[in-house]
Amino acid sequence: MKTTAVRLYGKDDLRLERFELPPIREDEILAKVVSDSICMSSYKAAKQGASHKRVPDDVAQNPVIIGHEFCGELIEVGAKWQGKFKAGEKFTIQPALNQPGNVHAAPGYSFAYIGGSATYVIIPAVVMELDCLLPYSGEAFYHGSLAEPMSCIVGGFHVNYHTKAGSYRHEMGIIQGGKMALLAGAGPMGLGAIDYAIHAERKPALLVVTDIDDDRLAVAARIYPPEEAAKNGVTLIYAKNPDTAKLMELSGGEGYNDVYVYAPVAPLVEQADAILGYDGCLNFFAGPTDPAFSAKFNFYSVHYNATHVAGNSGGNTDDLIESLEMMAAGKLDPSVMITHVGGMDAAIQTTLDLPNIPGGKKLIYNHISMPLTAIADFAQLGRTDPLMAELAKLTAQSGGLWNAACEQYLLANAKPIGG
Repeated sequence: MKTTAVRLYGKDDLRLERFELPPIREDEILAKVVSDSICMSSYKAAKQGASHKRVPDDVAQNPVIIGHEFCGELIEVGAKWQGKFKAGEKFTIQPALNQPGNVHAAPGYSFAYIGGSATYVIIPAVVMELDCLLPYSGEAFYHGSLAEPMSCIVGGFHVNYHTKAGSYRHEMGIIQGGKMALLAGAGPMGLGAIDYAIHAERKPALLVVTDIDDDRLAVAARIYPPEEAAKNGVTLIYAKNPDTAKLMELSGGEGYNDVYVYAPVAPLVEQADAILGYDGCLNFFAGPTDPAFSAKFNFYSVHYNATHVAGNSGGNTDDLIESLEMMAAGKLDPSVMITHVGGMDAAIQTTLDLPNIPGGKKLIYNHISMPLTAIADFAQLGRTDPLMAELAKLTAQSGGLWNAACEQYLLANAKPIGG
């Protein structure tokens, strides 16, 4: 079986190549990848090459397939797994394998034959052995792709912790009915966090979302209006670049139980620290590219006010399952995170330029050829392009959002990759 894939060879060295996959072994599975959403973590791997903790030192000689937010269909199941998986089933993958003895190895960073930016992949035995191959029954493949970034958000809510005076036990999770702030929280991951904070079983009573961008805040407020949050028992406030005094005022002067930082900016981290209340937990969610990134933290408050700091790079398998279940129940809709769509031939430039492309998640369909295109541009492009015209009609039916009908139409009508 031949595959077309984006392979990483080193710093800023991504190549779209077609090559032969070996026959699968009895403990492996051959799969077709339909969709892959591009993550900032892939950008960091592309910029750092072998210096990245998940990328092998010999990547120049043995390239890896990038991409880890993918969904597809099983094609051929090795004998060992035929009692558990069947050809034709849809799947998604938890890439954070946390493999004993090799905790950093992950699809999309570390393997020659599996990654999201490929038409076909071989799923190695370790993925199944660690229960990281997950059946997916949703209608749209892109929901399965976005379950991975959504699981990172879910993990962020679970990894926070709090304490009780006189006890050494950490109470995991956000404070039920507490006060929460999402700083730089109107980007794609922030939108997912707003969605989860409003609709999860455990939720804050107050949610303050900040950003420096008027347009991003306006989009967030349109998708998740305060009235919708109020129906779920959450007071939601959007604020443009508020100073620390204003944030403290919004908290009633008490500070916040849970504060999330969604951009790797030192002043933002320091503001998060300054607005923590007693026993507050700061979650540094935004992974920096610079390994020397640092910011000041008030250790007086650590000692006397029991403040904490946490962070998470990815979610675990339970977080991914929770994301899939909430999507299936209609409680989460990752469509709000997507602003651009493209084909496999757009994956390299999109990955390398990711920080400079405005908007939210960039969704790639691996079996088609298509420039990365903003959903907002569909209507204008549709004046001369029938494909874009139809996509504009279909997105208009869901308030300008990507949807399952768009995916089905694109897969049926777009130019095939290499065709």
